[in-house]
Amino acid sequence: MWVERSLLIWPLQVSVAVICLFETVLLTYLSYKGNIWEQIIRLTFILEMVNTVPFLLTVMWLPLRNLFIPVFLNCWLAKHALENMINDLHRAIQRTQSAIFNQVLILISTLFCLIFTCICGIQHLERAGKNLTLFDSWYFCVVTFSTVGYGDVTPNVWPSKLLVIIMISVALVVLPIQFEQLAYLWMERQKSGGNYSRHRAQTEKHVVLCVSSLKIDLLMDFLNEFYAHPGLQDYYVIILCPTEMDPQVRRVLQIPLWSQRVIYLQGSALKDQDLIRAKLDNAEACFILSSRCEVDRTAADHQTILRAWAVKDFAPKCPIYVQILKPENKFHVKFADHVVCEEEFKYAMLALNCICPATSTLITLLVHTSQGLEGQQSPEHWHRTYGKCSGNEVYNIAMRDSVFFSEYMGKSFTYTSFKSHKKYGVCLIGVCREDSKSILLNPGPQFRMSPNDTCFYINITKEEYSTFKTQRERMVSRPRLPVPSVIASMGTVAIDLQDAGCKPHCGPTLCLPPEDFKGNSRRPSISPVLEVPDTSSLHTGDLYSDQSEDENLPSDEDVSTEDYVKGYSPNLPYIGSSPTLCHLLKEKVPYCCLRLEGGCQHNNFEDAKVYSFKNKLIIVSAETAGNGLYNFIVPLRASYRLKKELNPIVLLLDNQPDTQFLEAICWFPMVFYMVGSIDNLDDLLRCGVSFAANMVVVDKESTMSAEEDYMADAKTIVNVQTLFRLFSSLSIITELTHPANMRFMQFRAKDWYSLALSKLEKKEREKGSNLAFMFRLPFAAGRVFSIGMLDTLLYQSFVKDYIISITRLLLGLDTTPGSGFLCSMQISEDDLWIQTYGRLYQKLCSTVGDIPIGIYRTESQMADSSEQCEPYSQSQLSICVEDFDDAKEQTDIELPPVAGGLHRSSTSSDPSDGKAPLLRRKSMQWARKLSWRGPRGNQRGAQRGAQQGLRARRSERQELAELVNNRMKSLGLSATAYDDMSENQSTHSHTYVLINPPPDTKLELNDIVYIIRSDPVGYVPKAGDSRESLGSNTCLGEHTKTESSF
Repeated sequence: MWVERSLLIWPLQVSVAVICLFETVLLTYLSYKGNIWEQIIRLTFILEMVNTVPFLLTVMWLPLRNLFIPVFLNCWLAKHALENMINDLHRAIQRTQSAIFNQVLILISTLFCLIFTCICGIQHLERAGKNLTLFDSWYFCVVTFSTVGYGDVTPNVWPSKLLVIIMISVALVVLPIQFEQLAYLWMERQKSGGNYSRHRAQTEKHVVLCVSSLKIDLLMDFLNEFYAHPGLQDYYVIILCPTEMDPQVRRVLQIPLWSQRVIYLQGSALKDQDLIRAKLDNAEACFILSSRCEVDRTAADHQTILRAWAVKDFAPKCPIYVQILKPENKFHVKFADHVVCEEEFKYAMLALNCICPATSTLITLLVHTSQGLEGQQSPEHWHRTYGKCSGNEVYNIAMRDSVFFSEYMGKSFTYTSFKSHKKYGVCLIGVCREDSKSILLNPGPQFRMSPNDTCFYINITKEEYSTFKTQRERMVSRPRLPVPSVIASMGTVAIDLQDAGCKPHCGPTLCLPPEDFKGNSRRPSISPVLEVPDTSSLHTGDLYSDQSEDENLPSDEDVSTEDYVKGYSPNLPYIGSSPTLCHLLKEKVPYCCLRLEGGCQHNNFEDAKVYSFKNKLIIVSAETAGNGLYNFIVPLRASYRLKKELNPIVLLLDNQPDTQFLEAICWFPMVFYMVGSIDNLDDLLRCGVSFAANMVVVDKESTMSAEEDYMADAKTIVNVQTLFRLFSSLSIITELTHPANMRFMQFRAKDWYSLALSKLEKKEREKGSNLAFMFRLPFAAGRVFSIGMLDTLLYQSFVKDYIISITRLLLGLDTTPGSGFLCSMQISEDDLWIQTYGRLYQKLCSTVGDIPIGIYRTESQMADSSEQCEPYSQSQLSICVEDFDDAKEQTDIELPPVAGGLHRSSTSSDPSDGKAPLLRRKSMQWARKLSWRGPRGNQRGAQRGAQQGLRARRSERQELAELVNNRMKSLGLSATAYDDMSENQSTHSHTYVLINPPPDTKLELNDIVYIIRSDPVGYVPKAGDSRESLGSNTCLGEHTKTESSF
């Protein structure tokens, strides 16, 4: 109870005690609110009384100055004062996000006070025993509170033991409460994502991604595409989402590759507080994405619009990239720097797929970042070629800074495009003047290149990442002819500046060479591409005028096109629709006549056959007639399409269209609608599916959302599979919600080649490819498409601000005076004299000024070949190949080739045709290696299995044909068209897209070449040249000069 207190310390302690007691009494009086006991029973007040009043008593009686007073309990008062000080500091600096900091501070101070109280108490009480030092007391407390308890230092007197019991009991009550509160706050912070500090925002670069709900597919697409650009590796991605983090997303963000660069914040873009947490005002860009899987897509767009407005209001200078779903909502976000409307792109792409096959695949490959390394390890030749060409992308460069184009200043656009492709393998597709923001695709031969022009070209890599061989290296490699493919990989490309001749070809059907050249061993020559167009031989006039079209129409043409005019639709379906010059009717069609099967007072037609259309139908199956469907019709009725080639359009709708939509389409020729479902065979037959050219199945909004991921496409996939089995020769183009479901399109359970491709896809995905799905046969052929594949269009616009404009021009969504358009031409037997893609490039540039950008190649394969080879064993696969080699000699039973036994067209001039059996055997080895292994069987058993499979399939086809014929007869329809379709079911084709192939690529029969045709109004052709429509059988111009251009 007594301690020795020196005369120097005692006055100081008394003075401090008087001051503290006076302050406590004053604060108690000032905070009095009518209840004095509330103030007195506070722990802080009691501690103040215990530590100050005894010092006042020592003043009254001097011997009491050595009385023991537990002044070490003042640490609890210091802890309380520290908490108040921190709270006042945060209040002064307006800091609201400090809960975890406060809780950590409270926990640390509480733990310190407990240990300090225990140390001082035990050291004082043990003075009656062993008289422990302060350090021994500290050691004992640490060992005791850590539950180790060595026992080398122990209290001896009972007051010390009692104090230890009391302190441990207090710690067991207080510390768990503190830890629980801290854990709760930490979990909440993990859910909300915490903050992105202002210091980091000012010293680092970051972008903000605003979404309503974040799925793993959306996140990975964004991260893979965003970080594919080498200049964005140091950027941080701040995700702002109102929902809790998905478990799959959480697992991905814990991967070291993303954990250091991606920060997830739970919050709303409509709250400034959350935008401050994301430091949006310092962000380099803000991406605002819509949730396409919502049942109410209009409501999803409304949320996107509000987010865009909130971001613009909070950070006016931050670039905004917006994805919108419905085209009618696009004008609300016109202020955004870049806008992608999903339905606009989707319907325009599906429409172009009908006239330019696999346009969806072409655009998807162009807007994805790839190095062209996909499939390079595969023994299949088409895998390697297709994968390498998929690495081509669109880039831009100023002409004066370009090695590719700077030497052609003052030359014509077509000359520049041809020469750069001949030398470097790059495809110049467009240009933009310095004083203009409009991009011109193939402005034509009359366009003169200027040093300040911005050139847009297709290549595997940017010119800045390319390396060029020196003149000495070129001389060493000069003997290697013909010009090899320009190969670019991993950001470098070796360019060989050889002068070997690369010669292109022209329009839809090319002029045959002169007769005296046919028997000559030397290749026929092609006229050179002029540096500057010869103005003396130019004449005025519209190449696509109505008069020139009418002259080319057959005399027995029953359908008159005199009622067609060119103009702009008088009734646009929504605000913000881009006006496009189209073929229109002079007088609009009555609403009753727009219905295909419904007879009215103007006609009594009840099905598509009665109309006697000259061209095959294009049928679109959709749930509702939304405004986006208007963008499907416009590209098919554009003014640059020839009247005689317009295909009738039938809209098969689940619901009756409204009057506003009918008013928008009633001015277009040969556009009809029919209320029906793709589920109903009668509806399909009445709308003319048996003689349709294309069937487009649009994903239904009502099925886009499902409880189980990836099940949203279940109904669409099964319906398309039914169509495929009933009408296997019908070209079906399908839109899916999830790209991963492409593997179910045209599904064959025993298609071992497709199963081998599935394993190839998995290998490419493991390598980190953004295009792992590209080897799926339906996607490669352009038969399936998912709008999610075009999400990369918005992401790429961050580094390529021109990519959206170029894509809209290619799809016909925007039209610019003087800019060309995308179309295609087919290589026939009469065109094979051109021989190579390089000569085709020259032919097109020298005659009609077209720019080719790719090839849609078809390789024939026997139907169901991969199903008819039973997978008995590895040797069985080889047996099937050998039987295929001798198939022409067999008369009784034909064993079709196994999957992978593809062959080129017999009319191809490829000199490597003699190596086909070897290539087929290598393909089988590859398929054998990737497919499962089974027991070994003999050849005779395999033949019996193949015969049984053939009989089963023939029986199934007969049943399906009988079913369809019976339904057509009951509906009063002619079954002739369906019989014609059934006859073409014995073979099917294997197709893929080659973007900007090398100049020495051999042309093959039935190749379809994608070309960018110059504006027919702005282009003035050379005298004597003429250009026919796609698919024409006439010559594109006078035959060329006899002298060679090389």
